[in-house]
Amino acid sequence: MTPQPWPFATLAGAALFACLSCHAQSGPPADADAPVKTLGVVVVTGSRPTSLPTHIPTTIESITGREIEEKINATDSEDALKYLPSLLVRKRYIGDYNHAVLSTRASGTGNSARSLVYADGILLSNLLGNGASFAPRWGLVTPEEIERVDVLYGPFSAAYPGNSVGAVVDYVTRMPRAFEAHAKAGVFAQPFDLYGTHDTYSGRQASASLGNRDGEWSWWFNLSRLDSQSQPLVFATRLASEGPPSAGAVPGLNRFNQPWYILGTSSQYHTVQDHAKAKFAYDLSDTLRASYTLGYWHNSSQGQSASYLRDDAGNPAYTSRATDFPLTDEGLEHVMQALSVKSHTGTDFDWELATSTYDYHNDLQRRSGTALPAAASGGAGTLTDMQGTGWTTLALKGSWRPAGEHLIDLGLQQDSHELATQVFTTSDWLGGSAESLASTFRGHTRLRSAYAQDTWSFAPRWKSVLGARLEHWQAWDGLTANGPLAVAHPERAEHHVSPKAALAHELADDWVLKASLGRAVRMPTVSELYQGSINAITGALMNGDPDLRPEKSWTGELSAEWAWDDQQLRSTLFFERTQDALYSQTNVTVTPTVTNVQNVDRIRTRGVELAWQARRLWVASLEAIGSLTYTDSRIVRNDKFPASVGKYQPRVPLWRANLLATWRPAPDWSVTGGARYGGEQYGTLDNSDPNGMAYQGVSKFFSIDLRVRHRLTRQWSAALGVDNLNNQQYWNFHPYPRRTWSAELTFDL
Repeated sequence: MTPQPWPFATLAGAALFACLSCHAQSGPPADADAPVKTLGVVVVTGSRPTSLPTHIPTTIESITGREIEEKINATDSEDALKYLPSLLVRKRYIGDYNHAVLSTRASGTGNSARSLVYADGILLSNLLGNGASFAPRWGLVTPEEIERVDVLYGPFSAAYPGNSVGAVVDYVTRMPRAFEAHAKAGVFAQPFDLYGTHDTYSGRQASASLGNRDGEWSWWFNLSRLDSQSQPLVFATRLASEGPPSAGAVPGLNRFNQPWYILGTSSQYHTVQDHAKAKFAYDLSDTLRASYTLGYWHNSSQGQSASYLRDDAGNPAYTSRATDFPLTDEGLEHVMQALSVKSHTGTDFDWELATSTYDYHNDLQRRSGTALPAAASGGAGTLTDMQGTGWTTLALKGSWRPAGEHLIDLGLQQDSHELATQVFTTSDWLGGSAESLASTFRGHTRLRSAYAQDTWSFAPRWKSVLGARLEHWQAWDGLTANGPLAVAHPERAEHHVSPKAALAHELADDWVLKASLGRAVRMPTVSELYQGSINAITGALMNGDPDLRPEKSWTGELSAEWAWDDQQLRSTLFFERTQDALYSQTNVTVTPTVTNVQNVDRIRTRGVELAWQARRLWVASLEAIGSLTYTDSRIVRNDKFPASVGKYQPRVPLWRANLLATWRPAPDWSVTGGARYGGEQYGTLDNSDPNGMAYQGVSKFFSIDLRVRHRLTRQWSAALGVDNLNNQQYWNFHPYPRRTWSAELTFDL
């Protein structure tokens, strides 16, 4: 990595000076649509309450559904997070259902279990594992139903488990106050030129929503369909040292700067996704509401391969390795349900009883096991069945105001996860039935928690928060089996306590200081414990490790916030010290070496984040938001892999920045331009992969987005957009999308 980190104290001082130098005038921020973030020590949100504890004086950022619709080319719900400070979703293509993981200030895109995503308090994060293939279930929320998105940065609320160490995201979705109807149709296209691929990949989507409130009843229905073609994501390769391949191979350098050849593409997806959601609410009294949500998501996906190799006649040629050019066919049906009863008196005591389930009702992937071109018509392969996998949550929460200056939050929670994966051989991968059992990964985890937290306004302009979370974690029924080899794992149990504290002081009406500190214990996931292979000679478990220790982090931040006229500015210093971080690495202290998920002794992160917003900039028709983040995240101790000590944490860039500006030349028009930047970074613990601009590399990027929206009539509106206008080529193991054009037509009644 070429840029040298600035001394932390110098950078922090510069950030603070920049904030102070901007503080030219005082006065309250202008009125605006919800959410309205006042300075003070509270965040006032819109009509529907967030599940986040907004009374805690720490960093919370928000964006409304109206802002998303107007300013962002949002084809998936995760696009709502594009311009929030220090967040990045590894979205490889429109409809990316299994690799679009969230990264935060001190966590890269390989650490999906270090953040939490909810929809109306329903868990969408896939905590069955940690990594690219355990993305949140974004498909259970469509952009059209979003009313607001709120993000709590860091593990500063006792109401959340240690997975909140990075951030907690809550999608607040629509619930009607009167009859309403919405419809939307859109198309998109991406010309893509890379290696030997020169093609255009396109798709379309449509959605419709209907809702009403009649007396005590309210309801909402949403249907959507997405049909999307991705660009090639995986490539067949061969090192040059293995000898020259057939004609047509593309030469280059891999991420380690070793000469190699690209033989062709080995994963280019066509995905069709259907989403349906029904929400019902009934007011049992003026202060008590019962709610039920049913969500259904279906995905049909085919993975194609194409060879660059050519024979003497110019026809496509293939290698004998079936893994070079595989074909896949995936069919998924997932069902989410949630039920809650909640009081909302806003006085002495409020409570909520809530439960939710997420069920892999059907989850089957078929994969070819023979080489092309024969595999196109069938042949041997594998079936991976995850039916029965899923998670459930149960929570009883209370909020008590024993006196005007105190707010006490109490809660009991249980989160349970079950992994059930079976891999079968089949003689016909296209349509054949399961035959012999090749491997099994199975196990359960359960986290039972109790928490208490007191928010105390102990003096004018002062607020403090003290809390603690007590956790009891269990893992049982673990089984790893490969053919005739099987290892049953013993039950485990652990207890942990995580304290939380925060303090805020209003120096003036337009200037507030906040400090937060919290401990987070991120327990190993089921797949980290049990999913892997067995060494036939030693009997050792590869990939997973049933004896993993949990990650233990202390995270803190110190913020200063200012407001003047129509602008707000926040400067935040943050730090994190993580012990026993969970990463896949090679243990070089044993012979033979072992590569699997292991505990990295200690990672230290420190940085600064600047966030700015202007509701009126120079002229009333122009507004903007922006952020700049510097993060120095280093491995400071790793006894099993000493070569990584002193290196940067994988996939956490030194610098990242966002800017989004909207101009309204007329009441019915808006023109938005955005820019996103991520600095140089590495994908390996020892930073041995300096070439980020290659397949499997992790690169810097700078991307420009544009969106033009016009309200045609009171009901109809249209938008044109382009993401990555500058056609930047950049990588996060897989290639990100190139310049992508989109158009949409929306009806609102």
